[in-house]
Amino acid sequence: MTTDTINSNKTAWKGYEKFAFRLLFIYFFLQAVPLDWKYYQQLFSIDWSHLSYGAIFDLAHYEPRWSSGPPAYSDWVILLAISLVGAFIWTAVDARGGGRVSSYDNLYYWLRVIVRYRLAIGMIAYGFIKLFPLQSPYPSISNLNTNYGDFTRWKLFSLSLGVVPSYESFLGGVEIIGGLLLFYRRSASVGAFIIAIFLGNVFMSNLAYGGGDDVYSLYLVSVALFVLSYDAQRLINLLLLQKPAAPNSYHPVFRANGRYVRLALKTAFIFFFVILYGFKTGSGYEKDPYQFPVTKGLPGAAGIYNVSQFLVGKDTIAYSKTDSTRWQDVVFEKWATLSIRSNRPVVLDSDNVERPELSSEERTYELEGSAGRHYYRYTVDTVDRMLTLQNKNPHYSDEKWVLHYDRPGGSRIILSGVTTGKDSVYAVLDRVDKKYLLEEARKKGRQGGISL
Repeated sequence: MTTDTINSNKTAWKGYEKFAFRLLFIYFFLQAVPLDWKYYQQLFSIDWSHLSYGAIFDLAHYEPRWSSGPPAYSDWVILLAISLVGAFIWTAVDARGGGRVSSYDNLYYWLRVIVRYRLAIGMIAYGFIKLFPLQSPYPSISNLNTNYGDFTRWKLFSLSLGVVPSYESFLGGVEIIGGLLLFYRRSASVGAFIIAIFLGNVFMSNLAYGGGDDVYSLYLVSVALFVLSYDAQRLINLLLLQKPAAPNSYHPVFRANGRYVRLALKTAFIFFFVILYGFKTGSGYEKDPYQFPVTKGLPGAAGIYNVSQFLVGKDTIAYSKTDSTRWQDVVFEKWATLSIRSNRPVVLDSDNVERPELSSEERTYELEGSAGRHYYRYTVDTVDRMLTLQNKNPHYSDEKWVLHYDRPGGSRIILSGVTTGKDSVYAVLDRVDKKYLLEEARKKGRQGGISL
């Protein structure tokens, strides 16, 4: 697609401006446009007949990677070195052929288009999982029965956000509005300004609370500042220095066929990353919230249970807060997760990175950043009344139990079987009819008594 251009105040680019532009063009182009073969492998592996919001989120969450492991600032250093080499090569080539002013203006325009759309989908991807409070869900029963000091800073932050879903939705709305403004050239700087401020706070929160998205959030901040820089001088002159501000002198004029192609591409882009993604996310909120498993647990068992009797082998172990073997309480979630609180040490799983596309069995949000409990996913054999438990923490992937269960009463469950260490275990669990102050306050708030 080609354009004609109008530039009423066309001025020559200075030598250092050209070099800086070449460097930034290569850098942001490589940051925004997926050239990694693994991205396209992921793209072609999507089941388009059953497209999920997690798959769209992953496509919008692209980051160029040059190293193994989690995202790191070293990737930026490598990318900057590549851009620097590319800028020198471009300078040498340009010196032979001569660069026209209009060509640089045109390249600058298209670079802004690319990074605007890249930033827009990045913001909207996170915006919808907040608008429908998926990113920080309401705490699980296990979370509500874990000591405050057993949580990491990040998990406390996430749980605190999860108990006020209306505020989480508000934050998502801000992200979506900022992203939508970027789709239009006249409002792009306003959107970039909102996003730069918003994501600056997100970046600092990641640093302060130990979140896993500090690299990605700072990347989006840098993109927002680049978009904003186009109008920055005019805004400073007008709003701060109270001087006359020259209008934008560059206006692309699309040829007839180019306008139709541009409109079609823009419509398809917005439909996929806004309308379709928003619909899929809303549906996922109702049917498949990605932080918690959706596999149903033992019917009618959800709740917290005191361990009134506990035997290892033939030895009865009295209740103790210091014994690493003795279970203190057991939680059955509504889904197929069982957690056991004891004094047994827990090696924390602190991934803290958004991964909406994980299967139900792979979801570990409930245990991430949480000590004091061991979490197990389980399968139920209702015929033989057997539970097969697998520790969900990747640091304990070899821990697997097979337990028989009896339910002599509506509030009692008896577990017996063999642990990974070949020790026999017998535990009598009695459900606690526990009311949570947080939930009671929420109920009163809905009834108009108080609000959270």
